[in-house]
Amino acid sequence: MFMALLRRPLLPLLALPLLLAPAPLPAQTGGAPFSVDGRGFNRLQDAVDAIGDGEATIRIAPGYHRDCAVQTAGRIAFVAVEPGRAIFDGVTCEGKAALVLRGRGAKVDGIVFQNLRVPDGNGAGIRLEQSDLAVANSLFRNSEEGILTGDDAEATLTIDRSTFSRLGRCDRGLSCAHSIYTGLYGRVVVTHTRFEKGSGGHYLKTRAADVEIVDNSFDDTQGTATNYMIDLPSGSVGRIANNLFVQGRDKENYSAIIAVAAEERKNPSRGLVVEGNRASIPEGIGRQSVFVADWSGEPLAIGANTIGPGLKRFEKR
Repeated sequence: MFMALLRRPLLPLLALPLLLAPAPLPAQTGGAPFSVDGRGFNRLQDAVDAIGDGEATIRIAPGYHRDCAVQTAGRIAFVAVEPGRAIFDGVTCEGKAALVLRGRGAKVDGIVFQNLRVPDGNGAGIRLEQSDLAVANSLFRNSEEGILTGDDAEATLTIDRSTFSRLGRCDRGLSCAHSIYTGLYGRVVVTHTRFEKGSGGHYLKTRAADVEIVDNSFDDTQGTATNYMIDLPSGSVGRIANNLFVQGRDKENYSAIIAVAAEERKNPSRGLVVEGNRASIPEGIGRQSVFVADWSGEPLAIGANTIGPGLKRFEKR
């Protein structure tokens, strides 16, 4: 019964409608695919530029949008008219991402990002360079990276009810890409989100000083050459709680599920809470792993977690 529970996938609310919905039609040619306060635009960048340093919502019509945009000012919400049916497919700006965000703040709701690749191996759905971003009900798939950020110690990245699938890479002699990779952000919050089928790198790598990673599923059963499920390479405080972790068989690095301060100790980690999680590794695989591996040397607050056979609860490294 215990192993059956660990194998059972947890789908965020977005996933089932996407699986059941018919394939969307190409973006409408008779009407503008992007609108701001009722005014239509044929190019996403034109809609962004029309907002300038103001605050507004860009409504995105259903269909495949082979388009991208760079936000340099203002606060903009990018919102799908029909969640899960507005798809940004294969086009990046500045050799970075479908959305390159460096304005005063942004929101992304109900959008699909797919098939994004660039020469440096970091093709992403979203490149967040500064300021706050809230992502909800969105799907990132079949790309080198889902979300990649710069550093902004005063800002918060929030991700809720989204899916990250078939992302990441560690090839071509380039630095690895990950499903999510954030720089030294002030806070990163990830809730009710599914990570699955990684194709290299880590599922969630963040250098944020403070994290809240709660009620997510990390299903690595169909992963390929993946690494840690959560990597806090600079150390972090905050909470990792009530998540489901299932490690797959095809691993580049299977030595840990959660890694703390494996690269540096720029952030304090004292009191980082890890509790209420469930974790397992494949039965009969003939190897062992560690649930939490710690390089910080600080006391972590590891509470009650349900750990399957072959997993060691904690290890200092």
